[in-house]
Amino acid sequence: MTDERPAPSLTAGPGPAPLGAGRREPTAVDAVAERWFARSMELDPAQATVHGLPGHESEYRDFGPEGLEARTEAARRTLAELETADPADDVDRITAHALRERLGLEVLLHEEGLTGGEVNNISSPVQEIREVFDDLPKRSAEDWAQIAARLRAVPAAVDSYLLGLRHARSRGRSASAAQLRNAARQCTGYADRHGFFAQLARSPRVPEGLRREVAEAAGAARHAYRGLAAVLGTELAADAPRTEAVGPDVYTLRLQEFLGAVLDPATVYAWGVEQLCTVVAEQERLAHRITPGATVAQAMAVLDADPARQLHGTDALQAWMQDLSDAAVEALADTHFELTGPMRRLECRIAPTHDGRIWYSMPSADFSRPGRMWWSVPEGTGTFTTWEETTTVYHEGVPGHHLQFSTALANSGELNRWRRMGVWVSGHGEGWALYAERLMDELGHLQDPGDRMGMLDSQRLRAARVVFDVGFHCGYRIPAELGDALGGARPGEVWTAEDGWRFLRSNIVMADPMLRFEWMRYLGWPGQAPSYKVGQQLWEQARDEARSAAGPGFRLRDFHTRALRLGSVGLDTLRYALAL
Repeated sequence: MTDERPAPSLTAGPGPAPLGAGRREPTAVDAVAERWFARSMELDPAQATVHGLPGHESEYRDFGPEGLEARTEAARRTLAELETADPADDVDRITAHALRERLGLEVLLHEEGLTGGEVNNISSPVQEIREVFDDLPKRSAEDWAQIAARLRAVPAAVDSYLLGLRHARSRGRSASAAQLRNAARQCTGYADRHGFFAQLARSPRVPEGLRREVAEAAGAARHAYRGLAAVLGTELAADAPRTEAVGPDVYTLRLQEFLGAVLDPATVYAWGVEQLCTVVAEQERLAHRITPGATVAQAMAVLDADPARQLHGTDALQAWMQDLSDAAVEALADTHFELTGPMRRLECRIAPTHDGRIWYSMPSADFSRPGRMWWSVPEGTGTFTTWEETTTVYHEGVPGHHLQFSTALANSGELNRWRRMGVWVSGHGEGWALYAERLMDELGHLQDPGDRMGMLDSQRLRAARVVFDVGFHCGYRIPAELGDALGGARPGEVWTAEDGWRFLRSNIVMADPMLRFEWMRYLGWPGQAPSYKVGQQLWEQARDEARSAAGPGFRLRDFHTRALRLGSVGLDTLRYALAL
């Protein structure tokens, strides 16, 4: 990567037909995928609710061993059905490829004992049971009655989760003591009298006639989470492993899980070191433009001190996010990307939690609930810098996740429901969103040097965590060639969690509470963090291959439209699909 990047080709010419222009007749392969989607929603009712599918408003999935076995058996049956369904066209061939890759790996992970028992600070049942409430409608008395019913279901969901955790421990697959205790603290926060469940019950939107019912149900949920915290932090943590590192064999499977591609961890590790060196050099050149002779840290300090780049309070943050998002939609729709009708609506919200996460939640199937960007602001944080976060809005919104999700969702004339809603591959999705950040620079939307420094800071974050995540979990040695970028990490030694903390502090611009959240995330969720940067690389390779094949007729908008209409498939499937 250099500062001199080729301008994207936007030559005129006939492109793909508009979304919704025609409807493809469902096929035998579609029927297999539809049956799998319907069964997976039955097995995960909370996810069905997120998609806006009625019928399971007060249920959760079975987190215990029986629930895991039921899902695996359904996956096996789907794979067997697929063998007898002949593809009718390229859409079918892509569906079959994606189903075989995703479900085949799911069965393998289960057989290896790598499903169930998840505990981390970002994507485990600890968060999943609570998070479903964020996107539930809260307008009518019926909505609040359903929320009360879901709250009453929380204790059973927690009991099911604990059954799964104890089963995983019996098979030697327990999370680490540090992850368990950290998750216990999270649970305690949710259950606090000022925490999520109590705040939900105190919402002024609760109808007067339902206040007692909602309060009692929230009290039961709080009690369940206090019990979960006690078991995680004492019973399970007492004899849990003291290290999170999973080793190269398990890590290879985790990389495949998050990428939908089979890669060698050692190769990814060496590539990550090169990527980090490249982006550091880019930042150093830009720092000299911002303040001649400045280091990267000094240039960032100048940006932080600029009052024009500061926001004060969450109301100002929310308004700025929304304005920037709306401007991106207006600038990019009909020129660079396909954004029509309800796809243009994106809501930016401050989250009801305070753990520092920023994330996107997809629209409901009919777009009646729009896509949403959420910012979970840590307690005590009141000042925000726009130079650092402009790229984040593009990542979560347009042309990032919102464009990606809404394009697939709107492609109902071509894709079955599983392709539109039921599959998510991190390397495809997060890789696209990081690719979108770079793309906004290429398209001229990061001309301000501060905003461009923010984009490079985001790239550096993603490169640094490739190095640490792969290196730590696979037991590799700390690369001396990173020099000053190592911070206090010890060159030549095998990575430890403490080395990782020192290394991340040297490369990631975050307040310590947010950085500690990220550090714990990498320790407890192996293979996911590298999927951003590796996924971006594979997206860029796919674009380069498409440009080479098309020659002078290459049109960037057409490439993006074709690729995004495929839905969130694994990256091996993406390459297969684009070659058809």
